[in-house]
Amino acid sequence: MSPAHDVDPADEDLVSPVQVPDEREVEASLRPKKLDEFVGQPKVREQLQLVLASALRRNRPPDHILLSGPPGLGKTSLAMIVAAELGSAIRVTSGPAIERAGDLAALLTSLTEGEVLFIDEIHRIARPAEELLYMAMEDFRVDVVVGKGPGATAIPLELAPFTLVGATTRAGLLTGPLRDRFGFTAHMDFYDVGELERVLHRSAALLGVTVEADGVAEIASRSRGTPRIANRLLRRVRDYAEVRADGRVTAAVAAAALAVYDVDELGLDRLDRAVLDALVRRFGGGPVGVGTLAVAVGEEVETVEEVAEPFLVRTGLLARTPRGRVATPAAWHHLGAVPPGPGTGGTQGPTLFDA
Repeated sequence: MSPAHDVDPADEDLVSPVQVPDEREVEASLRPKKLDEFVGQPKVREQLQLVLASALRRNRPPDHILLSGPPGLGKTSLAMIVAAELGSAIRVTSGPAIERAGDLAALLTSLTEGEVLFIDEIHRIARPAEELLYMAMEDFRVDVVVGKGPGATAIPLELAPFTLVGATTRAGLLTGPLRDRFGFTAHMDFYDVGELERVLHRSAALLGVTVEADGVAEIASRSRGTPRIANRLLRRVRDYAEVRADGRVTAAVAAAALAVYDVDELGLDRLDRAVLDALVRRFGGGPVGVGTLAVAVGEEVETVEEVAEPFLVRTGLLARTPRGRVATPAAWHHLGAVPPGPGTGGTQGPTLFDA
């Protein structure tokens, strides 16, 4: 088997923005500890700095904070920074972990004054718990129901003032009442290559990796605008540099390493290219239904829709139309194929009527 395809199955998630369980410890070591150390998101940083500075001057907990945006952009890091800047402790949980209102009540009543509660994927919190959270966020109290049936009574419990930091990758799934109770809402955008280079230089210094500027640029250009992916690729390139080179990360070493891990110059991985290849070579560029496309590449429909498609659409290689998925001319060129022209019987890109 050639080196370009000698890839461990675990590396299929190499360019996935979702956190892999065994990398939590490494990610924690690379997280910035202060707002000044956080790279990128300049508007969010400035707004958050004002919110925190004002709260410190008033000696009061800041308004509840909602951070939204795609995975891997630093929402958890910002939550940790909020607690650090306030000099407070932080309690970390996630929406799926809060299944009952009682679970949330127990968590809220254990908070101390000024503590930060971070709920990741807050849009997935159970509805009974969400309704309990309304009162906790607004009035700093919860009503605990004791007993069942006609004899049940609600006992009000006062809560210590706290700050809730919620993070979501699907802001549209948040209910209006919950969203309205956040005093500050920030949306995080993808990073540009220059910002990712700064992230990589900082991470390389923390990991003790010797990097050249062109090597960092090569990794940044393939990182899909996501710091988590950039840091993951840096670790894999480091491994390659230590085993097959002199330990120094140059552009040539980075390119060779990422070829081994099937990450091309646009940041596409095996699944991305399989989707494009099926769309272009088997279906003439489309349109084709996502179910048919998923069968063609041997994956589940959800995998194609949630893992491959977002990045392909964002980079202009694939378009979603009412009739199905369509490959753009850029996708044809990326695969080294010639897009069909008028009168050739091939499918062209989406038209005005496909919007």
